[in-house]
Amino acid sequence: MLTACGAPDTQQARPALWLVSDDDTSIYLLGTMHALPDHMEWQTGPVRKAIAAADMLILELSPPQAQQAGAIFSKLAARTTPLAVPERLAPAALTQYRSLPLTQRLALSDKLDDWALMLILGQKAAQDAKLSSSIGVEARLTEAFTAAKKPISGLETAESQLMIFETLSPDTQRLLLNKAMTKANSASDDVLALLAAWAKGDVIGLERKINEDVDEVPDAHQRLISDRNQRWATWTVQRMAEPGTILLAVGAGHMVGPEGLPALLHNRGLTVTRLQ
Repeated sequence: MLTACGAPDTQQARPALWLVSDDDTSIYLLGTMHALPDHMEWQTGPVRKAIAAADMLILELSPPQAQQAGAIFSKLAARTTPLAVPERLAPAALTQYRSLPLTQRLALSDKLDDWALMLILGQKAAQDAKLSSSIGVEARLTEAFTAAKKPISGLETAESQLMIFETLSPDTQRLLLNKAMTKANSASDDVLALLAAWAKGDVIGLERKINEDVDEVPDAHQRLISDRNQRWATWTVQRMAEPGTILLAVGAGHMVGPEGLPALLHNRGLTVTRLQ
């Protein structure tokens, strides 16, 4: 939609934000969307204040690690022996696969592992929803902290992050691929529903949308969410021993529910306050 002067309307977002604090340490917790649409304004109110107050930004991946992710993906995603994608799919998923445009089917190479094909489907869903990682939360935060000459670090390396997928059992990878393929034609709608919940700070809606697939695959849930949240909670508890102010920004799925970072840190005895 265009305004009277011809400029696109700005979409306002108020994503959930928490503060973990003691006498001399403040750690803001922001759940991110890795890709966003044009003209979405979320760096307002408490989030804007947190960005200004923080001495350091902590992401899942530091900028140098994020830049390496594509090359590491290409290395890890290759199959030892090619396998035709249709041979990997159950009937419902195969029907969806055959309905995809030819260009999309060609992008799903027989030479890639199941987990890699699943991630490619996710990227395509974001593109179809007109979202871009170049203007996602991590990208914008990186720009802001770089401009302010504030340090940026990461909780993981690109290789360790992708190795989580690479080391999932073959059965788990195949199940995740089939679930993603079954929803391929409606995936962009799911992404937009997720975005809407994030923009409203609807943590209950976020938990339902983010976890509805992995909750049905216990191994994936444990490796992709539970284990990482526990590691990051331990990191946060240890960092609270040092004075300073930090903005910790990781995927929104890691902030919601009883296994989310705010809940885990509260259960470990820290003072956690929701700011937005």
